[in-house]
Amino acid sequence: MKIVVLCGGLSTERMISFLSGTKICNALRSRGHKAVLVDLFMGLEDMGEEVLRDPAVLFEQLPELKPVSFDGVAPDLNEVRASRKFKSPAVFGRGVLEICRAADVVFIALHGMNGEDGRVQATFEMLGIPYTGSGYLGAAMTMDKMITKQMLKPHGVPMPDWHYYRNVAGKSEKALKEAIAAIEQEINVPCVVKTPTGGSSVGVVIVRDREELGDAIRECLRYGQDLLIEDYIEGREFTCGVFRGKALPSVEIAPKTRFYDYSNKYVAGATEEICPGRCTGEVEEKMHKISEFVHKEMGLSTYSRSDYIVTSDNRVYFLEVNTLPGMTPTSLVPQEAAQVGISYEELCEQIVEDALAMRGQ
Repeated sequence: MKIVVLCGGLSTERMISFLSGTKICNALRSRGHKAVLVDLFMGLEDMGEEVLRDPAVLFEQLPELKPVSFDGVAPDLNEVRASRKFKSPAVFGRGVLEICRAADVVFIALHGMNGEDGRVQATFEMLGIPYTGSGYLGAAMTMDKMITKQMLKPHGVPMPDWHYYRNVAGKSEKALKEAIAAIEQEINVPCVVKTPTGGSSVGVVIVRDREELGDAIRECLRYGQDLLIEDYIEGREFTCGVFRGKALPSVEIAPKTRFYDYSNKYVAGATEEICPGRCTGEVEEKMHKISEFVHKEMGLSTYSRSDYIVTSDNRVYFLEVNTLPGMTPTSLVPQEAAQVGISYEELCEQIVEDALAMRGQ
């Protein structure tokens, strides 16, 4: 089968996407598929004019996959934009749509904005290109943590209390200072300040001291104009994947420093991950039920991963759901799948099978 593994893109999770995409591409090749790794943003601009005229030749050439390293630092997206030879405002690089049309299916290994927010999926829907994972509407809704909360709250899904502030960053410096001062008066500390459409814990700051709140707000506003501030819940971090509608065993996440932030997520050895998680059967069952409900209620497909805080007295708080969970060497859904006897290679192939069943020609 001819498969494009689409990764990279233009988000703070660009490097994480390369880690996922490279591993997925290797796995699919090991199962006999003609899998090609393609950067959504850079496209095929360095492949030469012959490839740009006929991108399908890459399925016969199968370019060698380069090792990907990660230093735990989010990329400078302005530098990424400047380095592209194709000077266009388009998110899709040269040749990307052409090679995706030539494939039997596109495995979306993108993370964050311009990949996990439904826009790429909507483009593929309009062009009739089969792709993996959730559809454009479910992806778009769950990318915004605020929309997710608003949809799930009426159903009694337990979540930390929150405040939402829209268009905070779109003000003058004077107005911004006044807005931050007003927020500081309203918010209790400790709290968690977030950008609502972030991923991989980029744009997330835990505030334990009131004097830190203003700086935390400014930090999160670097990633968007809106702001989500949640009550801080003391407890252990868990995550629970859903695959084909059924919950997988939970993973308990124990970072060796700080919380489960961008670096601790993807630097090998930075976090202890225990699967199944160390919790009571009742807590495990509750996470399973919530994860399956969220997956279904938000209209998600094939796989997702919901994140939780579990307190010392076993209260379970849902935090968010991810529609394109990481597939890196340290990612959690592959670990959960392995617990029920699904190897990484089998997981990738079954995700492709679902895509063709839902969207195949």
